[in-house]
Amino acid sequence: MHKVGFFRSIQLKFIIIYVLLLLVAVQIIGSYFGTQLKEELEGNHEEAIDNHVEILSYYLRDAFMKERPEDDNVPTLVEEIQGTIRDIDTDSKWSVLVVNNQSTVLATNDFSKENNIGKKIFRDIIQKSIFVKTEQSSRYIERETDNRLYVKSVPILDDENNVLGAIYVESSLENVYKQLDSINTIFFRGSVLAIFISACIGILVARTITKPIKEMRRQAQTMSRGDFSQKVNVYGLDEIGQLAMTFNDLNDRLRLSYAKTEEETRKLNSVLENMSDGVIATDETGAVTLMNEAAGILLGQSPDESHGKFLLDVLNLDEKVVDITELQDSGSMIIDFSEDDSIFMIRANFSTVTDEEDVITGFITVISDVTEQEKLEQDRREFVSDVSHELRTPLTTMRSYIEALTDGAWQNKEIAPKFLEVTQNETERMIRMVNDLLQLSRMDTKDYTLQRERTEFITYFHHIIDRFEMNIPEHITLERELPKERLYVLIDQDKLTQVLDNIISNAIKYSPEGGKITFNVMKQKYQLVVAVEDQGIGIAYDKLDKIFDRFFRTDKARTRKLGGTGLGLAISKEFVEAHHGKIWAKSKEGKGTTIFFTLPLLGKKRRVKS
Repeated sequence: MHKVGFFRSIQLKFIIIYVLLLLVAVQIIGSYFGTQLKEELEGNHEEAIDNHVEILSYYLRDAFMKERPEDDNVPTLVEEIQGTIRDIDTDSKWSVLVVNNQSTVLATNDFSKENNIGKKIFRDIIQKSIFVKTEQSSRYIERETDNRLYVKSVPILDDENNVLGAIYVESSLENVYKQLDSINTIFFRGSVLAIFISACIGILVARTITKPIKEMRRQAQTMSRGDFSQKVNVYGLDEIGQLAMTFNDLNDRLRLSYAKTEEETRKLNSVLENMSDGVIATDETGAVTLMNEAAGILLGQSPDESHGKFLLDVLNLDEKVVDITELQDSGSMIIDFSEDDSIFMIRANFSTVTDEEDVITGFITVISDVTEQEKLEQDRREFVSDVSHELRTPLTTMRSYIEALTDGAWQNKEIAPKFLEVTQNETERMIRMVNDLLQLSRMDTKDYTLQRERTEFITYFHHIIDRFEMNIPEHITLERELPKERLYVLIDQDKLTQVLDNIISNAIKYSPEGGKITFNVMKQKYQLVVAVEDQGIGIAYDKLDKIFDRFFRTDKARTRKLGGTGLGLAISKEFVEAHHGKIWAKSKEGKGTTIFFTLPLLGKKRRVKS
């Protein structure tokens, strides 16, 4: 880089700006100072004249109004006025004329104008002050001498506001302007001296500012050559000093950048090794160049041994994908590594690595375990299959019976009623199933609200049991083991009635001849535990946690025969959990089943609006 000359340097720009700012400031101050000084000097001059004229007007008024008898010892009006003017101490540069109301000059202090005494004077300012009875003043320049003059005419009035005469004053302003010029000259000399001294100081200040900048420029040139051994001197803690410190800090950072590159590489390897997702990097041919530990665990292969292997072979895609370049179009895919006894699926996301010219230089593959997601999807498909199967079975039965009736069975008085009864039962069963499915759908989408109210649970539970007791089969007995105290809960009675109906109905369905159903309520610290126990066929231990799943039934044939849909306990679970409770079951095969659920208990002092 070329050396910057003085006339192109920032130092000269600093000096010029500094001097120009100072000149502008001095110009503004001088203009304001000169204007204010001129107004002050002119004002003082006029004030001095006004004070003398006021005193003179007082004495002359008495002279005009004084009675003068015909006595030789009493001075005349002209003599008395002339004496009064001479007694008043006025500046010799003031010219004073006293005229009567006829504009006749009666006296003057200017000897050069004594020949005007007794003559009329027709100056406009005097005529105007006598006519309008007010003071008149003005400034003008005398043509013969170019002197700037200040003139003033003051009328002399009696007690009845009649004009007795007027005082005319003519004063030169040249002395005022001479003082002003003298002061401006002194101010100008001081300004020139101040500008010169400030310019010298500006050079020193500019050098103070530009010196660190020059050093930083040289340091930047040195750093561009790869030499980070030098540092910039720091001359203070101002912005320039902070910039110098930043330069030094930048120098240190650049010096450490090469070492940090290797450190960042190690960090990147550490991140790859500790990622839960697997990462596989390949070159443009598809050969593996990098595989982290997570990818090795998911694929069951050693990362070191996989180095150099073809990516399609590592992912077992050699049969699905022929060319490695096809991966960039697929984006992502599910790869099935399942075996006979276990499901294991991996999602692979593919992306390409390109250079500046968009030429592919490699591939990045991110793999993750999606077995649980696939299981959920499989559960969804099974749910749809179960619904289809549950609806197909009654529909098939109905179609068979309706076809038989259509073929002529309706004329058989013994068979026709039975066929119609079966058709009606299957129809009602499908209606119940559809209603249950709609209710579950609303629960899944939270499209329902609980109408809770404060309820005494024991009385409410007795009422539920009474309903079943009126229609219970003779071979089943109901036994109540309920406490006598009053226990309050906050529930939606319609929803909880549905829960109890489902549980009790199941207990009745699966109870054997002479079976007994026991109802129990236990009070705990913050909740009620409700139990319904039957003596039915029981449930196998490995199936006990599935009875609250949708469409799960331990004995599907018997359940269909009894008209069940397999959704009652699933609905009951949703409603209990909506009441902030939980539901579970205990059972042994051949010894019956007990269904438990909990409800939050209200305190005695708590009041709830229904």
